[in-house]
Amino acid sequence: MAAAPRQLVIMIAGPYTSGGATAAQRAANLRFLNEVALAVWERGHVPLIGVNAVKPIIEVAGAHRYDELMMSIWLALADRCDAVLRVGGSSKGADDEVARIAAGGGRVFRGVDEIPKV
Repeated sequence: MAAAPRQLVIMIAGPYTSGGATAAQRAANLRFLNEVALAVWERGHVPLIGVNAVKPIIEVAGAHRYDELMMSIWLALADRCDAVLRVGGSSKGADDEVARIAAGGGRVFRGVDEIPKV
């Protein structure tokens, strides 16, 4: 008998600044990522979006530290994830998240329906 799937921490990787030249576009990208995160939660897993974790820190540190903080913190978070869900359009950052998690032995999903329900 196969074991029941266990709850995973799944990073949601998709565009935030890619294709988001304006604040409204970035907000729309983040809303999409959050909608996907909700779908992952509803399948029984813990979703994580790097931007949601790092954006408040950048607001305190200042926008001039965006590149330094965003990359280093979300990649450190990626190292602690069991899996990644790649969604949306082109994004070097999202592709970096996928590569990082896959290199660490994490699972890579390309759609919410690929994720087993817990």
